[in-house]
Amino acid sequence: MVINGIIIVLAYLLGSIPSGLIIGKVFHGVDIREHGSGNLGGTNSFRVLGKKAGLVVTIADILKGTIAVLLPLIFGSEDMHKLIPGIFAVIGHMYPIFAGFKGGKAVATSGGVLLGYAFPMFIIMLIVFFICLYITKYVSLSSMLAAIVAFIYSLIVWDLPLIIVVLLMTTFVIYRHRANIKRIINKTEPKIKWL
Repeated sequence: MVINGIIIVLAYLLGSIPSGLIIGKVFHGVDIREHGSGNLGGTNSFRVLGKKAGLVVTIADILKGTIAVLLPLIFGSEDMHKLIPGIFAVIGHMYPIFAGFKGGKAVATSGGVLLGYAFPMFIIMLIVFFICLYITKYVSLSSMLAAIVAFIYSLIVWDLPLIIVVLLMTTFVIYRHRANIKRIINKTEPKIKWL
């Protein structure tokens, strides 16, 4: 169906919106790709632009995933599973066409997909993330642990499309954090100072 192709393209383009780059350049005159970790995601936005900007970027990145999940409903496509555009939004966030295909690490946008599809899972992920963050002060470790817990949750509720999509997203998150894993092992990973 043509409409499904349009939904997939829109989901990817939505995910490709570089929130961190836009907020940094428009409100701070800063290209966050040239500072901190060079990443376009919420963590680097917090680090480079401060708490308020970091929070705005994180919320914007979450909403990209949530809106993508709602696209089949918006366009009246009954034969497309809601999680499919969600995955394309996550891919767009990681490899954005609007920012040279160098984007974020998929955490917030993946969370947004789950917010729109499995709200209880999103809340559990959030709780796990903040408990781990409070204890370790590592955003990267907290993100990976939350993703793993989400996968375990999907197995417990046994929603096959959710299991497949969460497995993909968890793989994305861990793969995108491979440099962080090395730094955690070497004890050179930066810790947050605001919690």
